[in-house]
Amino acid sequence: MDPLKALADAERKPYWLDSPAKPEPLPRLFGETTADLAVVGGGFSGLWTALMAKERDPSLDVVLLEGRRVGWAASGRNGGFAMATLTHGIANGLERWPEEIATLERLGTANLDELGRTVADHGIDCGYERTGELHVATEPWQLAEMNESVEIARELGARFDVLDRERIRAEVNSPTYIGGHWERDGCAMLDPARLAWGLRQACLSLGVRIHERTPVRHVRDTPASMDLLTPHGTVRAGKVALGTGVFQPLLRRLRHLLVPVYDYALMTEPLSAERLASVGWRNRQGVGDAANQFHYYRLTADNRILWGGYDAVYYNGGKIKPEYEQRDETFVKLAEHFYTTFPQLSEVRFTHRWGGVIDTCSRFSAFYGLSHGGRLAYAAGYTGLGVGATRFGANVMLDLLGGEPTERTGLRMVREKPLPFPPEPVRSAGIQMTRWSIAQADLHQGRRNLWLRTLDRMGLGFDS
Repeated sequence: MDPLKALADAERKPYWLDSPAKPEPLPRLFGETTADLAVVGGGFSGLWTALMAKERDPSLDVVLLEGRRVGWAASGRNGGFAMATLTHGIANGLERWPEEIATLERLGTANLDELGRTVADHGIDCGYERTGELHVATEPWQLAEMNESVEIARELGARFDVLDRERIRAEVNSPTYIGGHWERDGCAMLDPARLAWGLRQACLSLGVRIHERTPVRHVRDTPASMDLLTPHGTVRAGKVALGTGVFQPLLRRLRHLLVPVYDYALMTEPLSAERLASVGWRNRQGVGDAANQFHYYRLTADNRILWGGYDAVYYNGGKIKPEYEQRDETFVKLAEHFYTTFPQLSEVRFTHRWGGVIDTCSRFSAFYGLSHGGRLAYAAGYTGLGVGATRFGANVMLDLLGGEPTERTGLRMVREKPLPFPPEPVRSAGIQMTRWSIAQADLHQGRRNLWLRTLDRMGLGFDS
């Protein structure tokens, strides 16, 4: 089908958020209130922090402030891949923290296990399926690079099945696949918006006070409290956990460590039984290809296909604007790639198209810290893999605020910060050069040019 025709009726909104299950907004904050812990941000970071703070100490008075609606941003727009990795994959973790990689893998797997238990214990209806992820190669150079990491992954306890061309196509039938791996335990598929709404309800059931449509404009440090100033009120809190992602940071230091990158996705109409059978996909894994500019895709509960990735767009100057959430050039490109991957679905149309901004840092994985004399903790920089890792980050923030050393806070990965991005306009020039170089690498058997090799040596990165 012509991509323009296939996209003609697609709604310009995130599929997950376009749901009758979306709860009514909670009241804004009016006036002054106090709390033991104030959580800023109603995405996964903030929701997990508030929930686990109450689970650790039910007597704690916790308030959560969200500037718009719970789950409206990255937490409700992503692909719904809850990954075990805390380091954006074993290879990235091994390169940066080789002495800690076994511990980081163990903690990441435990974190995903605990996420699944929370979903079950609180009865959160988010389509949780621990089906794992297929890592597929479409070019020989990709397969060679992938195979290098399998032995290490297995030594670290990961269950990886190596699949040749026939076996990978028996799992998901695409003529583009030449081989791949099935990471059995490292990924769960879910509906991210329903997870956010379920965590919201779990927080409320434990006594967390949540105020939506209540943006925090300023943090004021006083001898007696941390004061969070909002348009119509103030929270005076003993401690603060900051989970605002890439949006205008309340801490100046974060502006140099984060950049906003836009990611885009499409959702198909539900597949008929015949169409689904032509693809196979009986084990319902998430799928990601191994190119530098990679695609990620998965089935929904009603057998639609979410198809996203490839273009990671940085708008010069680091601006965040609602109009950037729609990019027809990328949507057409994604549709073309979908039909190339699944020619048997050439008559399938798309019902939704959307984009959203993610918080990217130079090391690809989250970083953590304290400010204001240890009374404010933050976690940011998940670079697109925050569905699972935000739960770990929330535990790190609570550990840091508690002041007692833990296994988590002792990690070098937690204690260190990523390298800062340069100021504008050098930042924009460097990122655009990196995007061009990544695309060129995909066209030339993965060979990285001098620019990318220099960034590798410096420990800097920009992921597609």
